[in-house]
Amino acid sequence: MTPQHHLPADIERTSFRIITEELDMMGLTPPPEHEAVVKRVIHTTADFDYARNLRFTPHAVEQAVKALHAGAVIVTDTNMALAGITKPGLAKLGGMACCYMADPEVAAAAKEAGTTRAVAAMKKAAQEHPGAILAVGNAPTALLTIAEQIENGLRPALVIGVPVGFVNVVESKERLFAICEKHGVPAIAAMGRKGGSNVAAAICNALIYSAAEMLDPSARGWK
Repeated sequence: MTPQHHLPADIERTSFRIITEELDMMGLTPPPEHEAVVKRVIHTTADFDYARNLRFTPHAVEQAVKALHAGAVIVTDTNMALAGITKPGLAKLGGMACCYMADPEVAAAAKEAGTTRAVAAMKKAAQEHPGAILAVGNAPTALLTIAEQIENGLRPALVIGVPVGFVNVVESKERLFAICEKHGVPAIAAMGRKGGSNVAAAICNALIYSAAEMLDPSARGWK
């Protein structure tokens, strides 16, 4: 095997060209507003099903980009998702990302309430950063908690609902998306069983790159 490309920027550009061509051939070309998110998730997973199962509330991407320009905090439900979010892009926007899953106060609150740390972490996120971008790639209980908090008046800048799995996953996404639509909260969700922390991070990165004008790898200092 002789590799066709060696430098990261060339590899990424070629990958996105292939993704674009295959989406076009399948008749799944995303609308311009969703293009960066859909293609970034496919680039991360090599799974074209996301062109079908990613759902967006109206103007979700536009509103998320505005929130990032205003320095919105990103709160994730796993440290894995947190690790995958681009820090240089966030720094350029004056933003930050955090995860409360390893917070001792969250662990204690979950134990006392007899619930999961994901529930306690999202309750803390609602208190600490009520206008945050909430990115959930693992815990359906986190999505259900966010939905409850929204019904009680929470208005996050965006909810990313992409947990993966078999128990309460489909139902939590459907409930979260319905609640967000009802209350006018921007949301992006991967309907069905698929998702994961890598998908949550990919969506965050697509939004950050869009906001920071870093979609092309050369803008990130890649050669």
